[in-house]
Amino acid sequence: MSFSKRLALTYIRTKFRVLSAVAPKKAARDAFALFCTPRHRNKKDLPPVFSDAEVLRFTFKDYHIQGYEWNKGGARTALILHGFESSIVNFDQYIGPLVGLGFRVLGFDAPAHGRSSGDFVNVLLYKQFIELVHERFGPVDAYLAHSLGGLSLSLALEPMPGTERLRVALIAPATETTTAIADYFRFLRLPGSLRPVFDDLIEERSGQRPEWFSVARAVRHLKAQVLWVHDQDDDMTPISDVHPVRKAGHNNVRFYITKGLGHRRVYRDPNVQQKVLEFLDGVKAG
Repeated sequence: MSFSKRLALTYIRTKFRVLSAVAPKKAARDAFALFCTPRHRNKKDLPPVFSDAEVLRFTFKDYHIQGYEWNKGGARTALILHGFESSIVNFDQYIGPLVGLGFRVLGFDAPAHGRSSGDFVNVLLYKQFIELVHERFGPVDAYLAHSLGGLSLSLALEPMPGTERLRVALIAPATETTTAIADYFRFLRLPGSLRPVFDDLIEERSGQRPEWFSVARAVRHLKAQVLWVHDQDDDMTPISDVHPVRKAGHNNVRFYITKGLGHRRVYRDPNVQQKVLEFLDGVKAG
C-alpha cells in the first residue's frame, strides 16, 4: 500500500472512531455509504469479442447502463453477472464458447461499474437491476455470476417460479453479507458498538436484517440446477461460509471446489471454465 493510501486509510479510521463516539447514527450512515462505493472502476479496453456485440443502453433508476448482446438469434439465452469493482469485460473468455454452444449471450456493467454510470451500489440495487434485465431482455435460461453478482442473482431468483431446466453457475458468490460486514469493520477498525447501529440502518433501508442477504439462505429456495464453484483459498468470500451449504445436501446444488486460485483467478481458470460451460450447456432449448 502506497504512503498516500496509508495516509487516507488512517484518516478514515480516525474519522469513524471519533464520529462513532459522538454521533453513531451518522457514523453508520457514512460507513454504509463507503461500504457501497466501489473504489475502482474497470474501464480497460474492450476485448476483441466485443466487436461482435450489439451495444445495449438503457436507464435504471438514475443510472445509465451499458451492456452487450451476442448472437441475438440464439435459441437459448445466457446472462453473465460480474462482481464488485469488476466489469463484463473480465468474462470475455466465456462469450465465444457460449455463442458456439448456441446461446444468445447478455452482459452488462452493473450500476457504478465499468461503462455504466453512478458511484454507489449495494446488493439490493444489484438485485433490482437483475430483475429489470430479466423483464426487459428475458427469459434467461442460464446464468453465470461471480461474487456480488452471485449474491444479487440468488436473491433475485429466489421468488421467481423457475424450472428444472434453469441453470445457475455461481462462481465464488458473496455467500454471507454478515461476513463481508465483519471484514469491513475489522479493516476500518470500526468499534463493535457501531455494528448494531449499522445493522439497524440496513434493516431500516431494506426491510431485512443483514443475515437475510445470504446465498446460503436463498439457495434453498431456488427452482434451478446450481453449480457452485469456490476456491479453498478465497480470501474475500471464505470457504468457511460455504461448508454449511455443502453439509445441507441440497439435491439441486452441486459443488466444484478448487485450490490455490483465490477469489478472482478462479473464474479465469481453464478447468473452471470447462466445468461451467459443460454445466450451462445442459440447458435444453425452450
